[in-house]
Amino acid sequence: MAGNKAIVIGSGFGGLAAAVRRGARGYDVEVIEKLDAPGGRAYVYKQDGFVFDAGPTIITAPFLFEELWALCGKQMADHVDLREIMPYYRIRFDDGDHFDYSGDSEAMREQIRRFSPDDIPGYEKFLKASERVYGVGFEDLLTVPFPSLWSMFRVLPDLIRVQFYRSVFGLVARYIKHPKLRMVFSFHPLLVGGNPFTTTAVYTLIAHLERSHGVHFAMGGTGSLVNGLVDLIEGQGGRMRYNAPVAQITVENGKACGVELESGERIAADIVVSNADSAATYRDLLSRTRRKRWSDRRLQRAKYSMSLFVWYFGTDRKYEDVEHHMILLGERYQELLVDIFDHKTLADDFSLYLHRPTATDTSLAPEGCDAFYVLSPVPHLESGTDWSVMAERYRKAISKSLSETVLPDLEQHVISSHMLTPADFDNRLSSVNGAAFGMQPILTQTAWFRPHNASEEVDNLYLVGAGTHPGAGLPGVVSSAKVLDTVVPDPA
Repeated sequence: MAGNKAIVIGSGFGGLAAAVRRGARGYDVEVIEKLDAPGGRAYVYKQDGFVFDAGPTIITAPFLFEELWALCGKQMADHVDLREIMPYYRIRFDDGDHFDYSGDSEAMREQIRRFSPDDIPGYEKFLKASERVYGVGFEDLLTVPFPSLWSMFRVLPDLIRVQFYRSVFGLVARYIKHPKLRMVFSFHPLLVGGNPFTTTAVYTLIAHLERSHGVHFAMGGTGSLVNGLVDLIEGQGGRMRYNAPVAQITVENGKACGVELESGERIAADIVVSNADSAATYRDLLSRTRRKRWSDRRLQRAKYSMSLFVWYFGTDRKYEDVEHHMILLGERYQELLVDIFDHKTLADDFSLYLHRPTATDTSLAPEGCDAFYVLSPVPHLESGTDWSVMAERYRKAISKSLSETVLPDLEQHVISSHMLTPADFDNRLSSVNGAAFGMQPILTQTAWFRPHNASEEVDNLYLVGAGTHPGAGLPGVVSSAKVLDTVVPDPA
């Protein structure tokens, strides 16, 4: 049994979900946030009449959020309006071809038929494989902690059965032969910071997750979902505190006992939950504590996800033929990923994710205008790129590409602009190396091999978010908070 004061460091989705769950268990919760508003990577920028979601825009498992409202005796639908997007994504190839990806079986077969009729049977087999992976990876393991190596070995037979040792691209390629279709069905790891050619095939479960539960958008933007969770926390009696960066997790006799803010203020607690980047939690927030497993040396050797360059912009015209979610693939696929993940080189070419929320919710822009963000995967800061020099140059290259493809005359119509670079992930969001998703989801950094939800270094310290089990993406970070239900003692 523990006392009932819980501090949650960080108000990203993992931290907010953890706060709701701890509050439901009887804890007196205080959420400590570095920024001036909640959300973390899901922060909201408002400027010039536009509303820009900074980060997550794809909601694939709404039932995970519905559980949080249910814990508070409420229904999410009464507070947050989720709309299913159709198609889920429009994937545009460099030559102008496109593929509309959805959960409609017949529509998907028709899309595949346009490229390769012979791949339809393989697609059906891939769906069955994805469902099997989902049954193991999502339903059985997502909210199960891995406190020991034995806990990993215990599930190994099930993981072998679903070929977890393959990469996502490798499993897709077993069933699908056309090169463009292989790209269509293997890009998902990029949404959680992974390279499709090295990310464990467990992540093929995303295909079945989307097919079963849809791809949704929160009206008002993802920030409305953040605000809904804040309302739940405060309705439980919890407190949100902003502009309060944590300098150190305080430790006495091997137990976390609170936090020290950069201001010098100390706040005592019976348990501490860190939604900060897991590597930063150990390297920076426990810098005064001797660590056995997650030493600075081991953290330096870990493989981190790519980073992101994100350009948020508003236009004084509407682009009605642009879908809500678009993936714009460049001429190179695997070669570009090698540059990003292995060579850590900022290439001249790029692939892009283009988000047009005003396709679904016109309230996010002034009348007659469109709100966008465009995201480009880029190497993290080990590339040595000076983003204070490169940011505007890179933005112009992306703008030129968009003007020549899906957003004609873009530069003449931009009336609001904001950029986020790997340097911002490092400085603003405290992510080691400016990695946008923490540690890569490769086999040797999955489950037990990842930083544990119950800290291996300090008692009464718990981790949630992208850097712990199960990993990045909204379903992952929200589920990491659910894992705590099995490892955190209830208060006395």
